[in-house]
Amino acid sequence: MIEMVQKAHTIRRKTRGKLSKSPRRKGLPALTKFLQEFETGQKVHIVIEPSYQKGMPDPRFHGKTGTVIGKRGDAYIVQLADGDKVKTFFIHPVHLRPQK
Repeated sequence: MIEMVQKAHTIRRKTRGKLSKSPRRKGLPALTKFLQEFETGQKVHIVIEPSYQKGMPDPRFHGKTGTVIGKRGDAYIVQLADGDKVKTFFIHPVHLRPQK
């Protein structure tokens, strides 16, 4: 009899390329990435840092641009248009980059 194995439905599935790092980038990023500050109304890019899981958004929003609307604890509240909906995320600053 063949046993079927249930596929794991975790947040990091199907992200082998998206959340992988080159050997030179392995490990945690610089401390300044953790301490960066953003202003309310500022545009930010969501670029997931795979070595730090706290405050990590869903990988399908990797590469999207949103607007900071506030701060809660260490994380920033980011508003993002997803199709015809507006979604709100709580994202740690290590996963954000300012738009230039």
